[in-house]
Amino acid sequence: MLIAVGCADTPSSDQQAEPDTTGSDTTESASADAAPATTAAASSSTTPAGAIVDVRVTQIPGGPRESTVSALREGMTAPLLPEPLVSPLDVLSGGPPPDGIPSIDAPEFERATDVGFLQPQEAVVTLILNGDARAYPTQVLLWHEIVNDTVGGEPVTITYCPLCNTAIGYYRQLGDRIFDFGTSGRLYNSALVMYDRQTESLWAHYTGQAIAGALTGSQLELIPVATVAFETFLDEHPHGLVMTRPGGFGRSYGTNAYVNYDTPDGNPMFFSGTPDDRLPPQTRVLVVRHGGASVAVQLDTLSSAGVLALDLDGTPVVALHLPGTATPIQNQQVAFGRDVGATGVFDPNVDGQALTFTRKLGAASSAGPGAFTDDQTGSTWSILGRALDGPLAGAQLQPIEHIDTFWFAAAAYDPGIELRP
Repeated sequence: MLIAVGCADTPSSDQQAEPDTTGSDTTESASADAAPATTAAASSSTTPAGAIVDVRVTQIPGGPRESTVSALREGMTAPLLPEPLVSPLDVLSGGPPPDGIPSIDAPEFERATDVGFLQPQEAVVTLILNGDARAYPTQVLLWHEIVNDTVGGEPVTITYCPLCNTAIGYYRQLGDRIFDFGTSGRLYNSALVMYDRQTESLWAHYTGQAIAGALTGSQLELIPVATVAFETFLDEHPHGLVMTRPGGFGRSYGTNAYVNYDTPDGNPMFFSGTPDDRLPPQTRVLVVRHGGASVAVQLDTLSSAGVLALDLDGTPVVALHLPGTATPIQNQQVAFGRDVGATGVFDPNVDGQALTFTRKLGAASSAGPGAFTDDQTGSTWSILGRALDGPLAGAQLQPIEHIDTFWFAAAAYDPGIELRP
């Protein structure tokens, strides 16, 4: 059952070009004057198995186009605009024009239990907000990169950039202004540059900051999201909502335009800087950002340990890794990339009690192929930070913002980032 929430083949990576999604499909990208979306049905993440609770919310559109100079169309240094935060020479064309990779502005969803187009190990970007559990398949995000949505009554944007291998979520509201985002066709540090349709300012996907235009210097609030296997989301949120493949765009959903891009010895496309030589540029790392501190941990290190306790300027956090999630940007078929697993980062405190965790691969529980137990109560926890059984069943760890990404991007956007062994 589809639940309305709002409303081309591409070159492989060795051709050194972003997917060219221009053509007739481009006209389907929403404009600032697009009609508001209708309603959505969402499920409570705390709903007992077998029960369905519909929470009716209204899709929240962005405001009208404002009377500002467009950095997107008139240039980053156009008269009357603030000085950009980055050099225009470092913002490169990725090939497609603005909206050539069309955002999804009227996503449709179906219940996780009804989904038939995803493999168990296939990666989905998950967001759980105000009891509303959503999953956005990377096989769709590869072709659209941006989803403007309303989750748990909050206007949000979910973004995915395959070039730097990052999925990031934001609240798309600043003060009393609500924004919609599209793809600019440009790249900064080999990462997506977005634009907002209200002022046509340019925004860095990796940081959520406006780097040029009328809103230069403005900062979106980031929302912790996690990239996990579809079966993980299904097991934990069987009545959660999964974004479906949108119709009318003519995209080859399920295929990957970046074949063999996710390789440790690979080189980033469209990267004009000098890679930080502490690691090979396309080494997978987990970046944890909290307060003013940030650290990077090699994925292989976390994968081997299963659980790592980290300290960010005196704040304890716990990083978890669970095998079973395929990278979408290696194999020609998105579902069959190598197993890179899933990560989760949380505040380890529950009701004032600091917990320590152990990974239990192959544990027979509702956590699926693996789980974590805390050493204090023996409760079983999922990679999404929820206690599935034991004395703390139903408890939820507070998620901490984290990014699964490539080392070159982590170091380029934060040159002083601490690299943990």
